Amino acid sequence: MESFKRLGLSKPILKVISELGFEKPSQIQELAIPQIIQGNRDFIGLAQTGTGKTAAFGWPLLERIDPSLNHTQGLILAPTRELGQQIAGQIEMFSKFMDQINVLAVYGGASIVDQIRALRKPQHIIIATPGRLIDLIKRKSVKLEKLRFLILDEADEMLNMGFKEDLDTILQYTPEEKQVWLFSATMSPEIRRIVKTYMEHPAEVKLNVEKEVNANILHQFTVVKQSDKSEALTRFLDVDPDIRGVVFCRTRQDTQDLADLLLKKNYRAEALHGDLSQKQRDRVMDLFKRKELQVLIATDIAARGIDVNDLTHVFHVALPDDLSYYTHRSGRTARAGKKGISLAIINVHEKEKLNRISRSLDIQFQQVLVPQTREVYSLKVENWCRGVLEKPFKNMLDPKVLEKAKMLFGNLSKEELIAKILMIEIEKWNVGANVDLNFDFPKKSQGKPNNYERHGHPKKNFRAGGKKEFSKKKKSFGKRRVG
Repeated sequence: MESFKRLGLSKPILKVISELGFEKPSQIQELAIPQIIQGNRDFIGLAQTGTGKTAAFGWPLLERIDPSLNHTQGLILAPTRELGQQIAGQIEMFSKFMDQINVLAVYGGASIVDQIRALRKPQHIIIATPGRLIDLIKRKSVKLEKLRFLILDEADEMLNMGFKEDLDTILQYTPEEKQVWLFSATMSPEIRRIVKTYMEHPAEVKLNVEKEVNANILHQFTVVKQSDKSEALTRFLDVDPDIRGVVFCRTRQDTQDLADLLLKKNYRAEALHGDLSQKQRDRVMDLFKRKELQVLIATDIAARGIDVNDLTHVFHVALPDDLSYYTHRSGRTARAGKKGISLAIINVHEKEKLNRISRSLDIQFQQVLVPQTREVYSLKVENWCRGVLEKPFKNMLDPKVLEKAKMLFGNLSKEELIAKILMIEIEKWNVGANVDLNFDFPKKSQGKPNNYERHGHPKKNFRAGGKKEFSKKKKSFGKRRVG
């Protein structure tokens, strides 16, 4: 805890940090906190999603709030309601051992009447989306004339979402003597305009964030026909039942269509996009956090604020038009020091866009092959058989029922009985036709890579074809890179 103590944090927050199991500050926390915890300057922190920014501004904000003053002292603006909810939850958690600090999140899609009622009680810190905050200001439910600290989180995303005028409107209701802390992934000309207009001689910290965020992420791609993308996704899900991740699509409609397709095939998937009501979004996120969903199908905007630390994969069914979004997407996995895989499922026309991402972000992509149907069947059969072996049965069946079943199956051999039961199970699966989906794979003379190993799985888990076949495939294993 010494590294956290050196940042100037008080005992109540250090106690929370200890409970949460943090071992050392992230780079943005180490550089930002000492400058803003006692300083009187505005501050700019440039860092990507997943680098610990919420704590970087949340801890010093809590240290500087005076609970005895019954007015709003801190305002945090966030681009989406999911991110706002996430920030509010973390701020409340961080203040666990402090004197009572009232924290409230206000955002569209929830009852404004309930929010107005909550605002009748003094709220020391308000976390808000711009549109809802303006509604509450105009209703005179939020008063910002005594505001001391304004935090703009994901400022680049707020501007990308068209909140430029809203930000200007909100800032007009705040006092000139406040401190502004701006956190962003990029420093666009529009953000520079905000800095020039509303900030005075800010201190600035800029991280080499691509390397920090992507250090534990294996970046992969596979090439298929556009019409085969959903089938390719399901095959990757089939070969590893432990996959848990986010699948990114370009539009809300694409997101919903893919989620509907996966649900129809009995995959544990749900869509998350802007057309859902707040109640629907909360239900989906609750299912995902409780691990009742395997994958979340989302748009870039809707995925902001997803705060789950144990995601194994990020899938890109469509590459983002804005290259910086790739870092935001892939940053959903490999969080809290864990490893993860970011897999782009592209068509041949998207290869150049992948090359641009590779060059721009200095990322090396490894090509992997979509699993063949025989591999999917082999692994699903093995998983099913292991499940049968692990199923307890002693004292769970009526002896008379068991005896009757043995009598009815008495004329079948062991092989026949296993085959019949297995066929019943296989008929429930939605494995597609026995078609090679890979559009651009090595020639036969070069040998195909072992796609199961290439997909980031340990060799010991490979079962299809037996030990001899695996050994043969291993010799031809090679890496192809883009960029």
